[in-house]
Amino acid sequence: MSTNTSFAGTGATSNASGTILVGRILLSILFILSGLAKLTAISGTAQWFGSIGLPLPTVAAVGSGLLEFFGGLAILVGFQTRIVAIVLAIFTLAATAIAHLNFSDQIQMLMLQKNLGLTGGFLLLAVLGAGAYSVDAKRG
Repeated sequence: MSTNTSFAGTGATSNASGTILVGRILLSILFILSGLAKLTAISGTAQWFGSIGLPLPTVAAVGSGLLEFFGGLAILVGFQTRIVAIVLAIFTLAATAIAHLNFSDQIQMLMLQKNLGLTGGFLLLAVLGAGAYSVDAKRG
């Protein structure tokens, strides 16, 4: 076995762990900032959620804000990465189905494409794990 294939208990080589870390950082930024924006503007978010027909829009605003913010933080530090990645992939697909399927609106089409890419990234994290530079690796 070559030195490039040492494993950190995550299914990824140690050489790949730096790349996985960069990927986690890039994926998490959007969710941390989006969650924070929802939580600091709950009434505006709830108003928009209500306008697209979501029931209990304030509850949905708080719930989605908390999920995005704390899920993003978990991905950033690599805590329970596989589980959180699956949850965020499902959440992202659900949000896409609820709010981003207006094919006549080019902005919504871009949001759909962005969300599909994000979901792909989360699915890769679910399979690969957080890499060596993570809370998950430190916990064994």
